[in-house]
Amino acid sequence: MAVQAHHVLGRPAYSLSADSNTPPSMQVETQIGDYFVTYMAFPAFPKPNEQGRVNLYASRIDNGIPFVGKVTFKVRDDSWFASEEETLGVQPIDDNVYRQGFIFNEEGNYIITAEFESGGEPYSIDFPLRIGDPASIGPIGVTLAILVSVLLLVNILQRKRRFRLKAQR
Repeated sequence: MAVQAHHVLGRPAYSLSADSNTPPSMQVETQIGDYFVTYMAFPAFPKPNEQGRVNLYASRIDNGIPFVGKVTFKVRDDSWFASEEETLGVQPIDDNVYRQGFIFNEEGNYIITAEFESGGEPYSIDFPLRIGDPASIGPIGVTLAILVSVLLLVNILQRKRRFRLKAQR
């Protein structure tokens, strides 16, 4: 008997919407209290003014039974002084998944919070989300640039001091 194989090539992640079957931009798995939680953000590269979606799976650690209830999704800026929090929506379970759509108008780093209550105990999980292209120079690059600038400035000042001392002799 001959064995026949069939292979379907994948599609690129760009130019596909949040409802496509592309891989998520981020997948986070964590344990909180009695639950194992998995979070995914779609599409692979969320952009401003384009529709995106967050999927949340929550199941009990001891027996794997999914959480059945409502999950509240909130969002805030990922900055030191961000105090404004906006509710994205409250979602019921749909095929063991909590799905929350989003559209962000501006590029930036955001924190999405998923909140639910089980057995009289509140659960709150924060997940980072990047909208748009990341900055071309990150915090490490900024730190290195400052360090090189300080070293260069010290070097120039020391040379001037050395030339001044030589001139005085």
